[in-house]
Amino acid sequence: MKKWFLRIVVAMTILFLAAFWQLFFSSRPPLTIDPATLAGDGSTIDYCDLPPLDGRGKLAAEVPKGNTPGCRYSHFPLPILTECTEPLVDGAADIRGLWVGVEGGHVGHVERVEQCGRRTVITSSGIIHDAGPNSTLGENSNDTAGAVLFTVGDREYCPRTSASMIWNDGVLDFHVFGSGPVVVRRYLEGDQLIWEYADGSVTRMNRICTLPEDQKLPRARGPRFSLF
Repeated sequence: MKKWFLRIVVAMTILFLAAFWQLFFSSRPPLTIDPATLAGDGSTIDYCDLPPLDGRGKLAAEVPKGNTPGCRYSHFPLPILTECTEPLVDGAADIRGLWVGVEGGHVGHVERVEQCGRRTVITSSGIIHDAGPNSTLGENSNDTAGAVLFTVGDREYCPRTSASMIWNDGVLDFHVFGSGPVVVRRYLEGDQLIWEYADGSVTRMNRICTLPEDQKLPRARGPRFSLF
């Protein structure tokens, strides 16, 4: 009995260390987002003036994938899908625009939602989650959760994340690791965007046209333990 207990403890320890290494030390995907998009200022745009998805521009699969540089972007970037005009797929609700949390678990949360075809990009709080067909990387989002757990010297370490975004009768479901359980949901309810988050919270969001001043620079998040 004791021997089996020790084996289980060893196996669990190995699994934990492997998962920890994957989350914090595995190689990040290449940054294929257009450098001009990251360098540009997304706070100057009127997000109530949405372009028509009339098919006259690029398809979603022709636009390079966006992902988070490091643990967060330095300032709110330009939109990823500016040149894409592919009509939305069947079952998708048009939730494009800029939204702010006004009721529920994350009041004050601000996020930008871009859509094109069956591709969706959500930019908020220093991170860029981009899922769907693109010209450079896989379809699942593959970036970071943003919060820095620890630092080693000047380098920040934040957990990797990966998810697919799949429309299901007007509800955008986030499946962890692409095919895992649903951890986040977004959908329209009247004029509001409802955000059901993995922590169990439900946030109601209203549409806004311009980025609030306090959202231009992302706030550093996480405990940020200094190891060396």
